[in-house]
Amino acid sequence: MKILVINGPNLNMLGMREPEIYGDETLEDLIDYVIDYCKPRNVEVEFYQSNHEGDIIDAIQEALDKFDGIIINPAAYTHTSIAIPDAIKAVNLPAVEVHLSDINSREEFRKVSFTAPVCIATVAGKGFDSYLDAVEILLAWINGA
Repeated sequence: MKILVINGPNLNMLGMREPEIYGDETLEDLIDYVIDYCKPRNVEVEFYQSNHEGDIIDAIQEALDKFDGIIINPAAYTHTSIAIPDAIKAVNLPAVEVHLSDINSREEFRKVSFTAPVCIATVAGKGFDSYLDAVEILLAWINGA
């Protein structure tokens, strides 16, 4: 099993950006956390982060025939991008949308996700554990459970 984890804009600033919302752990901490969780489950995981919409779209397209599923935190692009969900639809890989914070309890504009309708699930508001739940959802989906 091979999963691509895509993190969008400003997630490279974890640990510095609004720690009252996102905590004080870094993107590197998140990567280590997910890898440690995936290893005993025989899940290979690769990470990608970009602040640029087109680069994220390229990463999604390049996942075709290389990965079994995608975990994506589109960050602000969740609420603004039509191209990212179009790319997810185009590659036809199961994808789970994740968010560290509970987007439904924040500003009104954050409650709209253009990505969610093309994903098999959305996990939000669980911090780093949002990603672990997403791994489990993908494993169940891919294994037909």
